Amino acid sequence: MSSKNCPESTRQKMINMMYLVLTAMLALNVASEVLESFRVVDASLTQTLNIVSQKNNQIYSSFDAAYIENPTKVKEWKDKSDQVREKSKALIEKIQDLKQELVLASGGVVVKDAGPDFILSPEEPIMVSNSGDTILIKKEDDLNTPSEIMINKKKGTDLKNTIIEYRDFLSSYLEEGTPIYENIVKQLDTSDPKINLKEGGEKKTWEILHFESKPLIAVVTLLSKMQIDIQNAETNIISMLYGQIDAASFKFNRLGARILATSTYVLEGDQFEAEIFLAAEDTTQQPEIFVGNTKLTMRDGKGVYKATASQVGTFQWGGLIKYRTPEGNINTYPFKGEYQVGRPSVTISPTKMNVLYMGIPNPIKVSVPGVASQNLSVSISNGRIEKSGEDYLAYPSKVDVQGKNTSISVTADMNGEKRPMGSMVYRVKEVPPPVATIGGLNGGTLKKEDLLAEDGIFAELKDFDFDLKFRVTQFDISFTGTYVKTASSKSNRFTEEQRTFLNNLTQGSTIYIDNIVAKGDDGTTRPLSPIGFKIR
Repeated sequence: MSSKNCPESTRQKMINMMYLVLTAMLALNVASEVLESFRVVDASLTQTLNIVSQKNNQIYSSFDAAYIENPTKVKEWKDKSDQVREKSKALIEKIQDLKQELVLASGGVVVKDAGPDFILSPEEPIMVSNSGDTILIKKEDDLNTPSEIMINKKKGTDLKNTIIEYRDFLSSYLEEGTPIYENIVKQLDTSDPKINLKEGGEKKTWEILHFESKPLIAVVTLLSKMQIDIQNAETNIISMLYGQIDAASFKFNRLGARILATSTYVLEGDQFEAEIFLAAEDTTQQPEIFVGNTKLTMRDGKGVYKATASQVGTFQWGGLIKYRTPEGNINTYPFKGEYQVGRPSVTISPTKMNVLYMGIPNPIKVSVPGVASQNLSVSISNGRIEKSGEDYLAYPSKVDVQGKNTSISVTADMNGEKRPMGSMVYRVKEVPPPVATIGGLNGGTLKKEDLLAEDGIFAELKDFDFDLKFRVTQFDISFTGTYVKTASSKSNRFTEEQRTFLNNLTQGSTIYIDNIVAKGDDGTTRPLSPIGFKIR
């Protein structure tokens, strides 16, 4: 039946109008459970934001260290990473300022200005401004302020344009179509949503989708997610840039054995033998090595040169190493050397690695062909050295990273005469810092049952050849939930309070462990980098 044949009465029109008003009022009645969920998610996102920021800072520190070692090689990539850091920081702070503006406009209170009688309840939602002020969020369900500021005042459009500019800046470092390019474009997508015919086919903009008629706490949570997306994109870019430092370098798949002699003396009548090799080897292709016009026979990627020491004297020799570059060109590397035929010489070699470490005994092997070990005197210019069985233990007293002030010298008692046999220069470094772990992991995701099976926190020295142990002496655990809870331990084991919190963790919870301190067998106390886990 047509509307013409069944016209609406005035009363029916009034009922329809009231229905529309009630429906709108129902839509505005945001459930407190939903607001609570947004509050919990935002707290977790803020914690994640701090963890990702620490990860990025570690990568920037790696750039700084690499630049100190080789400024010429690293400068181009460090300059680009510095630009990424500056623009990322500016955008994240811009979003944080937007949060502050929204919260204050909706009646938020800066805690330090709330008066001496004001007491902040741990149950109440808060945010922290760029200046470090804690701001209490008063109206989590405020639907008007986000729409007024982000839509009517076009702050949402301004944010969108800034994200687009940032995305285009990051993309300029990437080749279009690569996985990292596609990932960043997806992370920082600001396109308008597709028209949904089920919702009436109304076209919505990116700004309307995210900010119109949304509760304040939902908008704050969304902005926190955007900050994390920006930091994750930053991580991808600076990791790629750091990898480019050595992208044009030679690619090797195996390190060759290194045999280093401190002298070139051989005994008269013996045979002089030397290996000419690259420090790293590519087993898929071998270099060509020539001494004079003679091509050497290769053995495990090394050319072996032999010359019979038939008479006393000094002999010069040299040649070329030819090697194909990653670009397909042939590079030549000339070398030259000399050897002397005479009395025996000394060979000094570290038994574990080519550096000495502070605070621990460093095993050193010293030998002189033809001279008994009891007739040798060994000294060190930096610290002290002691006999230990057939070998020696060196204890350097000062750090000497460049190896300018540390050498081990050997003299021999030959027929009652003290004769210098040679010396070798060493670098002296501090023992590298250990890494905090739980169950062998120093971050990521962790099952609750695996976490509860562990006794506490351990400090591990990764890829360190010496038998040196560190023990954690204190740590704090922060748990995210309705509000952040922190529990401390003055040992490496979980306290009862910490275990109570761990038992109450649920899937998706995040724990953050910091203020970690470990003491080593060398007597040093080290602060360790924080670690974080998400429970799954």
